[in-house]
Amino acid sequence: MSEVREIAVNEAARRIDDYLAIDVREEDEYHGPLGHLPGAVLHPLASIPEALEAIDRGRRLLLVCRSGRRSHEACARLQAAGFRDVVNLAGGMLAWNEARLPVAGGAGEDAGGDG
Repeated sequence: MSEVREIAVNEAARRIDDYLAIDVREEDEYHGPLGHLPGAVLHPLASIPEALEAIDRGRRLLLVCRSGRRSHEACARLQAAGFRDVVNLAGGMLAWNEARLPVAGGAGEDAGGDG
């Protein structure tokens, strides 16, 4: 299996339109205080096996969670299933919010991204 590639939050923010962002947290976290990446689709980690057919294999995928641990695991699962262009958001939504980057939903949306 390939090594999981990571992308820093600032680089990811600059290149966000190049990716389909997939948030692998649970629904309450996705809508929680950290918010989520604008345009991100929710596929909780436990649902990844069922979601495989719904995920566009032709797109670059950016996987995100709270801290980067679950999204790292999701990247490995997707790579094992044959997805080739998959990257993990280093530090997850914690790092994204710390960098004060735009979020959808959550406290960060109204608080300038400081979630």
